[in-house]
Amino acid sequence: MKYNKIDWCQKQNKGIKLIQPNNAISDNYFKESLSDFSMIEKVNPKWKAVTSYYSCYNALYAILARIGIKCEIHDCTIALMLLLGFEKGDLSFLTSLKDERVNLQYYLKSSSFYINKNTVFEFLNKCKQINKDMNDYKINEIRKILK
Repeated sequence: MKYNKIDWCQKQNKGIKLIQPNNAISDNYFKESLSDFSMIEKVNPKWKAVTSYYSCYNALYAILARIGIKCEIHDCTIALMLLLGFEKGDLSFLTSLKDERVNLQYYLKSSSFYINKNTVFEFLNKCKQINKDMNDYKINEIRKILK
């Protein structure tokens, strides 16, 4: 099964690329995710959105590192979520959080987006569970789809 967005992403210079799987890098991304999460309550609303997003994004990227996927385009990383076992609601949540971060960080728009720390925490736990459940068979199946 291929997805149009994933096909496009694989053709981009900094898009989806298969690399050597790396558990150590995966662990480091999870540590970074938890570090960002610990800052959510300590920063102003603008940076709350930024740290919430990167907490979630780094947890997602930890799964990619474990599988051996490199991607520097955030929309392409997010496009992989359904392939990894996330639900459409998870994809929608992270996309909304990314859009909020971009609007606040680059366009200085005011925020009306409510960021629930518990929802972020639930997303992190889901990432950890997906990563934990990722066995060699699943990793090879995902890599086959992306070849």
